[in-house]
Amino acid sequence: MSRVLPIAADTPIRIDATVADVVITGSARTDLRIEVERRVPGRDDLARLPVTIDSGADGVRIAALQERDARNADLKAIITIAAPADADLRSVRVFEGSVKLTNLKRACDVDLRRGVIDADRLAGRIRLESGLGGIEVRDSELTADGVMRLRVFNGPLRVRFARQPTNARILAVTLNGAIASEIPLTMKDQFGPRFGESTLGTGNPLLSADVVKGDITFSVMKP
Repeated sequence: MSRVLPIAADTPIRIDATVADVVITGSARTDLRIEVERRVPGRDDLARLPVTIDSGADGVRIAALQERDARNADLKAIITIAAPADADLRSVRVFEGSVKLTNLKRACDVDLRRGVIDADRLAGRIRLESGLGGIEVRDSELTADGVMRLRVFNGPLRVRFARQPTNARILAVTLNGAIASEIPLTMKDQFGPRFGESTLGTGNPLLSADVVKGDITFSVMKP
């Protein structure tokens, strides 16, 4: 299934999928190109993974949800979206698979229960959560009107900055893991959970990194 939709900058985009690999790439375009491929054992199985793309007053919704709340790994969707860089990704919800985000500058709210979130060149309001898998963020910005909230239940959380933020409030905690940072942090790690914090410049915006089981790594690209 393939659709191209005109879209205003403030239009909410919502994606719901059971088992899927989702790739969303931002650019200077002014429309939304959506491609959904279903990978199933046989043609008769297509009905078990219906796909809908709806556009209305409340925004755009893309769904690839298995019937009867099933979670069959053999019924998988490949969702590829080319979006404006300032698209409002209001909600991306996937049970199992992967999510890759590139060059999105306004808002990204992603919850992936099983799998890895890979993000490159994000800005604005960022909320990424992975249950079992991990999160990797590269070359993204903490903007004055934005926030970056990252959470992993079981897996690594890695953030690499193109340069050290001038202004930021950084909070990092892992209940069962280690924290390594090229950005100076005040550490509390003698007993119990590992905790690190830092205030840079004005102390705004916020970067919050929260892991239950896994390591947190902050790095800065070398010039």
